[in-house]
Order: sequence, then C-alpha cells, then structure tokens
Amino acid sequence: MYRTGKAVKSILPLTPLLNTERYSSWLVRNSLSPALLRSVGATSVSPLRKFSAAAPPPQTEHAVNESYLSGTSGAYVEEMYEAWSVDPKSVHVSWDAYFRGQSYQAPPSLGTSTRPNEVSLASMLPGLAGMSPAAGKADTSVIDTHLGVQGTIRSYQVRGHLAAQIDPLGLSNMDREKARKMIIRSVIVNDKDMDTVFQLPNSTFIGGNEKALPLREIINRLENVYCKSIGSEYMHINNLDQINWIRKRVESPGALELDTVEKRLLLARISRAIGFEAFLAKKWSAEKRFGLEGVEMLIPCMKKVIDKSTELGVECVVMGMPHRGRLNVLANVCRKPLEQILTQFAGLETTDAGSGDVKYHLGTYIERLNRATNKNIRLSIMANPSHLETVNPIVEGKVRAEQFYRGDTEGKKAMALLLHGDAAFAGQGVVFETMGMSELPDYTTRGTIHIVANNQIGFTTDPRYSRSSPYCTDVGRVTNAPIFHVNADDPEAVMLVASIAAEWRATWHRDVVIDLVGYRKFGHNEIDEPMFTQPIMYSIIKQHPNVLDIYSKKLIGEGVATQEEVEEVVDKYDRICEEAYKKASEETEIYNKHWLDSPWSGFFEGKDPLKVKDTGVHEETLMHIGRRFAQGPPNAPDFKIHRAMERILKARNEMVDNRQLDWAMGEAFAFGSLLKEGTHVRLSGQDVERGTFSHRHHVLHHQTEDRSTFKPLANLYPDQAPYSVCNSSLSEYGILGFELGYSKTNPNALVMWEGQFGDFANTAQCIIDQCIASGQSKWVRQSGLVMMLPHGMEGMGPEHSSARPERFLQMSSDDPEYFPPEQEGFAIQQLTNINMIVANCSNPANYFHILRRQICLPFRKPLIVMTP
Repeated sequence: MYRTGKAVKSILPLTPLLNTERYSSWLVRNSLSPALLRSVGATSVSPLRKFSAAAPPPQTEHAVNESYLSGTSGAYVEEMYEAWSVDPKSVHVSWDAYFRGQSYQAPPSLGTSTRPNEVSLASMLPGLAGMSPAAGKADTSVIDTHLGVQGTIRSYQVRGHLAAQIDPLGLSNMDREKARKMIIRSVIVNDKDMDTVFQLPNSTFIGGNEKALPLREIINRLENVYCKSIGSEYMHINNLDQINWIRKRVESPGALELDTVEKRLLLARISRAIGFEAFLAKKWSAEKRFGLEGVEMLIPCMKKVIDKSTELGVECVVMGMPHRGRLNVLANVCRKPLEQILTQFAGLETTDAGSGDVKYHLGTYIERLNRATNKNIRLSIMANPSHLETVNPIVEGKVRAEQFYRGDTEGKKAMALLLHGDAAFAGQGVVFETMGMSELPDYTTRGTIHIVANNQIGFTTDPRYSRSSPYCTDVGRVTNAPIFHVNADDPEAVMLVASIAAEWRATWHRDVVIDLVGYRKFGHNEIDEPMFTQPIMYSIIKQHPNVLDIYSKKLIGEGVATQEEVEEVVDKYDRICEEAYKKASEETEIYNKHWLDSPWSGFFEGKDPLKVKDTGVHEETLMHIGRRFAQGPPNAPDFKIHRAMERILKARNEMVDNRQLDWAMGEAFAFGSLLKEGTHVRLSGQDVERGTFSHRHHVLHHQTEDRSTFKPLANLYPDQAPYSVCNSSLSEYGILGFELGYSKTNPNALVMWEGQFGDFANTAQCIIDQCIASGQSKWVRQSGLVMMLPHGMEGMGPEHSSARPERFLQMSSDDPEYFPPEQEGFAIQQLTNINMIVANCSNPANYFHILRRQICLPFRKPLIVMTP
C-alpha cells in the first residue's frame, strides 16, 4: 500500500489529458492536488474520503481536510490497514474496530480491487474526467494509444538502423514505407491519432525543450534520426546510463548542425583527401596504391576523432590499418612529408639497413601541433603486413605500454585507433581475439575507436557470400560496443558520428565502432577490373559523383561557399602536391629509418654496439631473492596458504640453503635481479601465474578469501621496478601480437609471452612469420620480446611432444652456406646479424643468463627459448 501511495502521488490533473496522454506517462510525471481530490469526491464514483493521521474518534477540522497523501501520519495509517487486511488480530482492537466500521477507505489500488474497502484506480478515471462509469471502456484505448507511442519510439531506437539510408549507391537501402512497416511491426498506429499531441517519455530526447509533440512529428523526427544517413545500433548495450547518453547525442534537435567555419574546414579536408588520390592517379596511373576513392571521408572522420580526442586530453594516438588508404592517411592525417611518400614510387635504393617493404605497408611516427586544438599530439601508425587485421593486437599492446609507462591508468592520455576493411573485420578471427581483450584488467586500453572503411565488397566477393551476419560490424556487439553506420556521402553525418565516438571513448572508456559505408571506385587495386564480378554495382559507381562534388554543391546552395572558393581550395592542394613531386624527383636515395613507427629515443646513443654487459649478479642478491621467493606475505599471519604450496615454499628455502636451483628458481633469480636493477618485467600468457606444469607459482592465493593474493617477486625491494604477471585469455595469435606491441614501447623492459604448451605457438604463426622473424628487416623495428615455449617432453601425446624448434631455425636469417670468421667479438657480431635468437637451455643457469642478456645487449632481438 505504501508503494501504491507513492505511485498515486505522481498523478497529474486528468481532465485535459484523457485523450492525449498515456496512462504510464501520466502516472509517473504528475501529482494529485487536494483540489482535485475534492473534485473527485463530488463525482459519481465511490467518494474518495479524507482521513486523519490520528486515531478514529473525534477528528479535528484540520485532520478532516488533510489528504492522506500529505498527512504526517498517512503512511502509518496505511501500514496499520495493510497489517489489518492480512490479519485483523495483528493490530490493536481500536484499529480493528475502526477498519471494520468502514470509517476508513483505503487509497486506490493500481490493480483490480479484491477487497471491499478498496477503490480501483481504473474505476476513478471516468469520474475524474466528468464521464460516466459506463464510458470506462474508452480508457483502455487511451492507455493502448499511449503505450503504442512509447512502443513506436522504442521500435525506432531498436530497429531504425535496419532502414537507415546508409548505402550511397542505393543498392541496399530500404523503401520508406516498407521500412516503416518493418520498424513499427508490433505496434498499431492509427491515422486518427497522427495529429494527437502526446507527452514524450523519458526514454527519448527528440523533443529537446518540448515535452509533448503530435504523433506525426514524433515519427518524422525519429525517422530523421534513425533512418537517414546514420544507423545507430546501441540498444544491445546493457547499461541504461550509456544508452541514454547515446540517445541524447543522436536524438537532440540540431545535433547534425555545423557552423560555417566547421563546414568550410570540412570542405578543405575532403578536398585534400580526394586531391591526394587524384594526384597519385594522374602521376602513376598504372601503379598499385590501394586508394581511398569511394570512401575518402575516412580522412576527415579520422581527423575529427583525433581533434576531439586531443581536446578531451589525449596526447598519443597509435593507429593500425590495412593497406587501403594508408598513403592518404600518412599524408593527410599523420602529415608525413609528401616528398618522402612520393619517393616511394620512384624505385630508389635504400641507403640504410633492411630490405624495406612495399609503400602501402609502411608505418611512421610523427609528433606535431594539432592546429584544431593548439595542443601537441604524437601520432604513430604501425607497419602492417598483407595479412589483414594482424596489426590490431600489436597496436593494443603498444597503447597499453604507453599507458603503463605514463601512469595513465584511466586511458586518458594514450588511445588506440584501428581501421578495418569490411570483409576482414567480419572474417578475421584475430578481430574477435583483440576485442575480447578490451575489458580484461591486464590487457584493456580503456576503449578503442574502430573505423571500418566499408567498400561493401571484399576482393571480389559480395557480402552475402563473405559473412553470415547482417553487418560486417556485428562482432562489436559481443563487447557491448555502440555501432554507428553512416553514409560516407553525407559528410556532416560522418562528423557527428566521429565526435560522438571520441566523446564515448573519453566518457565510458569502452570500444566504439564507426561503420563508414561507401564504395570502392576501382578494383581491389587500381589496375584490377571489377566489372568481371560486380557489373551492376560498378555500372552505378561509374555514374556516381564523388563526395567533394556532392558536398561542395550543398555548401554553394547554402551560401557557405562559392564555386570559385571551392576551386581555389582544390587548386591550392594540387599546387602543394606538385611542389612535393618536384622535390621528390630530385632525391637519389631513400631511407628506411624515415618509416620507423616506434623510435627509441636515446637508447642506442653512447653504446658500443659490440659490447654486452655482464649478466652475472652478486650471490647476496640471489640469496635475498630466493628467501623472499620462498615466503608468503610478511606480517600477514592470517594469509592462509595451500598445504601443498607450503611444501613448495619449504623446498625453495632448502634450495637456497644448499645453494642449488631448479628451473623455477633460476627464472625467479633472473626476474628478481632485473627488477632490483629497475627493469620492468612483464610475463603474459595462458596460466602463467601458476605455470602449465605447476612449477612457477608467482601468485599465492588466500585459501579462504576470494581475490586475496600475494606476489613474492613484486615485493622483493621497496624501490624495485614493477612486476606484471598476467593470465591471458585463451588466445595465442592475439596475445602474442599484444606482447609484441608492448615490447615496442620501451626497450628497457623484459616482455615475455609463454605458450601453455610450446606447440600452441602454431596458432600465432602469422605474428611469428610476418612480424617477429622479419620485422626488423622490413621495418627496421627491433624487439626484445621473449617467446617461452615449453615442449612438454614428459609425454602428453603427439600434440605436446615438441615446440618444433626446427621451424624457428628454418626462419632464421643465418646463411647456411656461410660461416663468419672467428675473430674478436665473434659471438656478439653473430647476434647483431641474426634476425632472432633460438635457444634450448640445458640447465637453469643457462636460462637465468639468457633472460638477463636480453636486457644487457646493446640492441634488441627476439628470443625464442624452449623452456622445459
């Protein structure tokens, strides 16, 4: 009854709203006044009587006139009545007599009344509007109509994206009437209600400052928001605050409006994106460049994301992308000097080390002033092989490391921006592996912005043959990421979506996906013939104007720009490209170092490249590490350790006493001594905290308290470096790529990935082949990553019998026909020349020294070690 009183308390005067308000909104928003209560008492329905908060006998005038909803003791009376209605003996006899004598009438019930002393709220509705009780049936239709309006609003929010006009070619866009029937499929909307004014529920923001709108206007606004150039897919999110946050930004009137300055800036950015591709096509018409024609809005979209993120505090953006559009991104987003890009078309020889790579695989690193925000920004675009999406976990690992070394625990300073192709985003498993890390404590980067350059085609395969899901972006639903599908021919809609994505990431620190739907003007590359396989699509594309023509025409029509101004913007960038072309033609050599994506400032300076530091340490240091490694948490007698673990700790102490060590102790000595010297140590992989063979136990668990743990190696010295030991998801490809990216940020850190069994490395073979074995040669990018591969030689069947060291030896860059002369510095020279170190340690001492050598070397090489 108390809840009933609270609900009824919010009723508003009914008379003017019976024909326009739905019961649910009417009930929640308004309050019942004493004047209305008095008018209700005069109706033909059962009178709603006032009662006092005092006991029944003589009532004062004040008590008689006091509403039960505002009485100081009203709640107490209701409680007494509620108790009496269940068991009359549970209250004092005076209350029993009071209620039996019908001196008290209960507040109206929201449901059907089953007690003689209650009044159903439904039975009051006709009387409140001056209607006869016989007209009560009309109230059901009023309620149904209001519920129908709410259902309509929700239908657009849930399904509106399915009918959005997001295809610039019009091949997959839905007819307006068909779309409306599909969206409002479970709600009946009558024409007679279209001009009726309805109160807007709290679940929508389409009214702005208006609280009520005619149904026709409600539907029109919903169609403009959800069924035009933006398809907003977010109702799968299970957080209501996040849903309302998005609703407010996409539904509020005027969300799409840009001022004149913003429109002219957008025009200039579009002209640069299109002008760059046109210039390359003019100069190198038969050259592969994997241009952006058809989805040039990717460039303004990325720039808007970066501008907004910089405004919100981001200082470092690490980007990963496939080959399509990479040159344009390098030129117009990263602002790589144009002459350096254009020299890649000249076929010049490199003057520094490395084989180099094709121009549309290269990365770069730029630190510059962001003119839009007047703040410095560091932009890094990671080199990527032809294997699409391989770069994704590498970018995430690099960003995680940037955040770690900056102390950026909330992800406010460093951010990942990943670009994808539509076919690869839906087809490549590493996409799922990477997005699966997004909320893992040891792997999250606090939100990644994904932009899909959606060509609506793979190489030659139609989407209906390349994926089973409605959208290429449906993998984003798994992690509750909002997904915004947007027509790439509507630049202002793209700007809104880009701004929302940047704000979402800054506010909620979660992933967000932009599906930029365009087309591919040419074939897979510029000399491919797409009409072989998509004749209908490409007959439309040939007639389709580019986005610059579309948007400049719009701005000229609005009076924002003139035709002469548009032509001047285009000509200006063409002159810039011509000047860069002239400079590039004067170059006689190129440098691989200009394309380094992860420079290590100061690391190589002042070091003898052929001198390695001593890997040994003092015995006292090892004794200290061994003792601490053999203990639970100090000064914590209540920390309950597993009985078997106590025996292991005891055995560790005995090894220290006897000056002996096993594999686990040798590893702990290496880690602990590096931590003492200030080197961050990170060990990652499946079950690494305990170790596959229950040998490591770097995390002790309290046996009676959940999530109460102790890490001995993280508590060796008060001023030691941090030790990170991280159980990963059941992924090899993604996690190995992540740790490779992590190792790119700081050369003075020991970063390790361990396979659960050594042979599990074969599911990460792409990372090994394309990035670890060949990364330095192609991209002059060093890495000290350690791959630890237990063979499992103790007999686990054919799958776990070997980590297959022969495969790694086969990928070694050693020339089997050449043996270098044995002279001074032979060993270190051999390590300098090799692409990676492959080792099978014969005892724990070897293992100790080879791990420490990774940090003591004057350069960095990947280490593949066959651990036992």
